Amino acid sequence: MSQKIEYINIKDLVLWTENPRDPINKDAVDQAIVNKAFQDPLGKWSLAKLAKEMGSYYDFSEIPTVVYHDKRPIVYDGNRRIILGKIKHGLAIDPTKSKVKIPEFPEKIPCNVCSESIAIKNIYRKHSDTGSWQSLERDIFVHKFMNKKKSIFLILDENTGIISLNPHLNQRFVKEEVFREDILKNMGFQFRDGKLYSKHSNKKAHAILSDVSRKIAEKIITTRKNRGKIVEKLMPSNQASIDKNKKNKFHLSKIKFKKLTSIIKDKRRTKRTYKKTDLFGGHLYLNPGNTSNFYRDIVDLYEFYITEKKRLSQMFPAIIRMSLRLLCETAAKDKRMVTGKYLIKYFNDAKKALNIDAKTTLANQNVTKKSIVQLLQTGAHSYESSTNLDQTIAISLIIGAILSITHEKDK
Repeated sequence: MSQKIEYINIKDLVLWTENPRDPINKDAVDQAIVNKAFQDPLGKWSLAKLAKEMGSYYDFSEIPTVVYHDKRPIVYDGNRRIILGKIKHGLAIDPTKSKVKIPEFPEKIPCNVCSESIAIKNIYRKHSDTGSWQSLERDIFVHKFMNKKKSIFLILDENTGIISLNPHLNQRFVKEEVFREDILKNMGFQFRDGKLYSKHSNKKAHAILSDVSRKIAEKIITTRKNRGKIVEKLMPSNQASIDKNKKNKFHLSKIKFKKLTSIIKDKRRTKRTYKKTDLFGGHLYLNPGNTSNFYRDIVDLYEFYITEKKRLSQMFPAIIRMSLRLLCETAAKDKRMVTGKYLIKYFNDAKKALNIDAKTTLANQNVTKKSIVQLLQTGAHSYESSTNLDQTIAISLIIGAILSITHEKDK
């Protein structure tokens, strides 16, 4: 079928449920797609931005691509514009009531009507290399609509959800230089018949891939930094597991991921939650520099201790306690302050950001504004006190909250 221009009423146009930008159940109605587009948690639709860019009227030089399915005109390309048009003419509602200023839309608009094969080719040409699609969306599209073999990147996500749930991984660099078949195999992972196999336990496999994800989120591994050094930049405990399990046989791995989260920094700081075994009360996202580097080293050291403590001496926690003091000294130096004044200045605000369980832990271990400096000092000199891991974790909770005030990465 050749292409032709046909004027179609906006009320008759049907939004595409399989839009690579954000697919939805194939039986979903237009309003369900509109709702999803306005929720837009990953910023894939940006309807308000589009409406502003369009100006005061609909530009006929940018027309939708439409394919008829059983006399129903499905919009394969141009869904964002049609959503705005449907809202403009009262055919759909903005569920967020954001009052987006929508340009003038005629009721009938010119559309490029063609066969599905032509529509697929046109869409791929327009979006595959322009940046409007990310790597995962592109791989889904070429497999589903162009009959191409599934990429390792796509298979990994189908088996774990690690990429779709963590947008910082959905980029070409990660696909081509991190989650690549040979690199994954070097870490102890393999794919057979679309399934993920591993040489590690499910718990350890999850820990290794999570570590990779965090290193990319923290920009420790980028196109400019530590390029090609994936295993070398993982936590010592994960490196040790990869080396230890090299001779293991591959077995079917079943692991699922959740989205990485960070502390929100605003006037109403989100209460910090933590597990009783978490150093610093959970993961921190700090501005690049010596403090951030030191913080990550301490986390790696702690992870190493947790993994290997059966073969380490009872004195090992003292190293972690002394490291906390050095971390505070480094952070204070960034602020051109002495360590004691730095800790005391931010203590109260940091404590307010902790949840009730964390505050209770501080109280139980006598970590207060008056005692924090002394605890760090005695910990650096008294081996007996510095081996008290529970108190060390309590101290790290308030230090983590302070660092989130003074060194948290700009959002």
